[in-house]
Amino acid sequence: MKRESRFQSKLIKEIYRRFPGCLVLKNDPNYKQGIPDLLILYKKKWAMLECKKSKDEPFRPNQELYLERLSYMSFAAVIFPENKEEVLDAMERSLKVRRSTCIPISK
Repeated sequence: MKRESRFQSKLIKEIYRRFPGCLVLKNDPNYKQGIPDLLILYKKKWAMLECKKSKDEPFRPNQELYLERLSYMSFAAVIFPENKEEVLDAMERSLKVRRSTCIPISK
């Protein structure tokens, strides 16, 4: 577990760097089993990440179920050192807030 907490700590710092002004919340694993570890609130959007110490670490009960449901609602993914950049890039694309379309007003 030590390696996962070290990875998670560095990951949170990276998230704050990539998403200025975001809020990262760590979820209590004892409250609802299977809910991903981190909730990231950014502007008007959100994402959830399940942190694993490696790509070979197995899922715990309900984790896959919640990841599937949450990814349907917004962005949710499993993240580990081997896929960190890929997941953060995808999260960045997903959370990017689109600007309003400017429609010229004809006179």
